[in-house]
Amino acid sequence: MSHLPLYWRVCLTNGTLFCVGTLVLALSPARVSERVLASEAVVLAVGLVVMATLNALLLLRSLAPIDRVIRTMDSVDHLSPDQRLPTLGNGAGARLVASYNAMLERLETERSTSNAKALAAQEAERHRIAQELHDEVGQSLTVVLLGLKRLERQVPETVRPELAAVRESARTGIDDVRRVARQLRPGVLEDLGLHAALASLATDVGALGRTTVRRTIGRGLPELPQDRELVIYRVAQEALTNVVRHAHAATAELSLCKVGDKVVLTVSDDGRGNADLVAGAGISGMRERALLVGADLSVTSTPGHGTTVRLEVPL
Repeated sequence: MSHLPLYWRVCLTNGTLFCVGTLVLALSPARVSERVLASEAVVLAVGLVVMATLNALLLLRSLAPIDRVIRTMDSVDHLSPDQRLPTLGNGAGARLVASYNAMLERLETERSTSNAKALAAQEAERHRIAQELHDEVGQSLTVVLLGLKRLERQVPETVRPELAAVRESARTGIDDVRRVARQLRPGVLEDLGLHAALASLATDVGALGRTTVRRTIGRGLPELPQDRELVIYRVAQEALTNVVRHAHAATAELSLCKVGDKVVLTVSDDGRGNADLVAGAGISGMRERALLVGADLSVTSTPGHGTTVRLEVPL
């Protein structure tokens, strides 16, 4: 019976109970008068309750897995892996649960693959834009700056202050272009490693003057693959960007240390916090990056006590 479709299992369950009830009425001494007596009504009511109870118990075993799958589908989070249902027995419900778990496995694999390709393409595009900003826009502004310096020595004294102001604007533009290029492509991460990249990131955020960033880098941190270092850097970058834009915090703390068999990144602030934290594009992006390397990301926020972003990367 366990190999039959669910529809036929329900029909056989109900049919079996009806047959049993019919045999009981036919073979037992129980009889029903033309005018139903009180004792006979009690017997009929008891029989009906027994049949309904047995029917409910038998159907519960077959249909309970379907309800569990429905409840899980209503609450499933595609950014939270390992949401599997236990497979009990070998009936139709167990096969449904197994099929649902296999479907989740396929969806997570396909999503992880597509996210990896999308993020790789995004990093490549950032690299290209940063290089163009540095090589083309930066060099063009440098040529303008040198030309203004030569021109400043040739013009009358009365015009020199205006040229000096234009020259400072060009210099500021060069600095802005370099800063944007560093944000798009963390060259220091490739050249000097994760520690120097995080230190440079904290310095750049602190230089904006809105938030003081304190950093703590633990000793004895192991070497990490390039993809995991990039995930740690991008999560720290996004977290500090959110602190500057939304937290209105006076201070922020960035720490990276080894805890057990994991490298833990923590970014916390003393800003306004938010009780109803909504997973926007920034938080969703951090979670997707964390999933690519099998890391765990948690974001906690308390009104008046700031927000904490914690990334645990397995070694």
